[in-house]
Amino acid sequence: MEDHWILRRREDEEGYPRKTFNDPDSENYESQFLRDKARIIHSSAFRRLQSKTQVFSLGDSDFYRTRLTHTLEVAQIGASIASQLRFSGHRDQISTLIPSNSLIEAICLAHDLGHPPYGHGGEYSLNKFMYQDGGFEGNGQTLRIVCRLGEFSEQHGLDLTRRTLLGLLKYPATHSQVANYDQVQANHSDTSSKLALYKPPKCIHDDDAELLEWIIEPFSESDRAILTELRPNPSGHTKTIRKSFDTSIMELADDIAYGVHDLEDAIAMGLVSEKIWEAEVMEQLPNHAGTELADIITRYTEKLFSGSHKQLKHGISNIVGGLIRDIEIRDLESGEHELIRFNACLTADSAAILNILKNFVFKHVIKQRQNQILELKGQMIVEKLFEAILENPERLLKPDEFASFKATGSKRILSDYVSGMTDVYASRLYSNLFLPQSGSLFDQL
Repeated sequence: MEDHWILRRREDEEGYPRKTFNDPDSENYESQFLRDKARIIHSSAFRRLQSKTQVFSLGDSDFYRTRLTHTLEVAQIGASIASQLRFSGHRDQISTLIPSNSLIEAICLAHDLGHPPYGHGGEYSLNKFMYQDGGFEGNGQTLRIVCRLGEFSEQHGLDLTRRTLLGLLKYPATHSQVANYDQVQANHSDTSSKLALYKPPKCIHDDDAELLEWIIEPFSESDRAILTELRPNPSGHTKTIRKSFDTSIMELADDIAYGVHDLEDAIAMGLVSEKIWEAEVMEQLPNHAGTELADIITRYTEKLFSGSHKQLKHGISNIVGGLIRDIEIRDLESGEHELIRFNACLTADSAAILNILKNFVFKHVIKQRQNQILELKGQMIVEKLFEAILENPERLLKPDEFASFKATGSKRILSDYVSGMTDVYASRLYSNLFLPQSGSLFDQL
C-alpha cells in the first residue's frame, strides 16, 4: 500500500513527521486504521446516532433499530464481506487490495455520521435553506464531520487517513456540479408540502470542494476523471456513477442491512404478513430459481413468519450469509489504479433478489402511512427550528457558534448546528420554543 493513502491532513499541512512504514519499529498500516476506528467510535457524532431514527420512530420500542445499531450492523457485515473476499481465492495482485477489518469497519462506522435528525425528512428541510448556499446532503455532512467538525483536531476534525476518507466518498462531486432545481423555480409555493422539491442531489457540499481534491489527489489525472464522471439527468439532479473499491464494500453492507435487517423489524412489528410476502416476494423468486440465495429464502420463509424471535433471527442470519457469499470482485475495465478499476459486486441474481427485498421494505415500511406522518412531522420540526435560529441567532446559538456565525455570516454554521441535533434534542427544543406549556429556565439545552 502506498504511503500517501495513510496520510492525514494534519500531518500534510502542519509538518507533522511522516512515518516510515518499512521500518519494523515504526507504526504499521493497520495501527493507522485502528486509530481511525477509535476516533470515530469516541466521537460525539457517533454517540448521537443512538438518538437518531433508522426506520421506526424512536420510542416505538427499545427493540427496533436506531441509526447507531444499524451502523454497528453495517460495520459487522462490511468486515464479513472483506473476510469473504480475502479467502475466496483472488489472485495475489487483487487480494492485496482488500481492506483490513479495521479499515472497512472504520468506513462503515462513519458512513452515517452526517445524517440529520429525522433522517431524509430533516435532510430535505435543511436543503431548503441551503440549496442556494452550497447545499445540504447527509453524506456530504459526514465528510464535514470527519474532516472539519470532529473534536480530535481544531482544523481537521477527526483527521482520518486518506484511504478511510476515500472509502467514505460515496458521491465524488460537489453540489453545484450535480444540482438541478428547475422544479423549485417552477413552483413558487413555499409550503411544507413542497419540501420534496428540495430533495438534495447525492454530493458533497460546495464549501468542501477542497476536501474532495485532497482525497483523490494521489490518483492520475485520467483516474480522477473516471472517479468523478457524471451522468446527466435532464429531469432532475445529475448523478455520480463511480466509487472506490472500499466504498463499494461499504455500500453493499449498507444495502444488505437496509434490505434484510429492516425487513426483520417490519416482520417483528407485524407490518407485513406472510400472505403479502408470498405474493410480492416469493412470486418473483422463480425468476432466480436454482440460486443458493433463492433456495435459502424459500427454505426459511416459514421461520420468518413463525412468531418466534429466535426462528426469525435464524432465518434473517442465513439470508445475510447467503448475500455475503455471493459478493465477488469485478473488473470494471477502466482506470489505472486498482482502487478505481475494481469494485465489489453481488452476482446478478443476488443483486436482483436484494432489490426485491429493498423494494418490499420501501413499500410496506418506509411508505407506510404512519411512517410518512412521522417523517412530515420531522420535516416541520427541523424547518421551524432553522427558521427560528436564523432569525434569532444570538439568542439560540451557543456563544462559540454565534461568534462563528457573526464572523462569517454563513448559513453553513446553522446547518452544522441543526444537523448535529438528535431527534430527541430537536423535539425538546421545538417544544420549548413553540409549545406554551413547555420550557423552563432549568432545562439543559
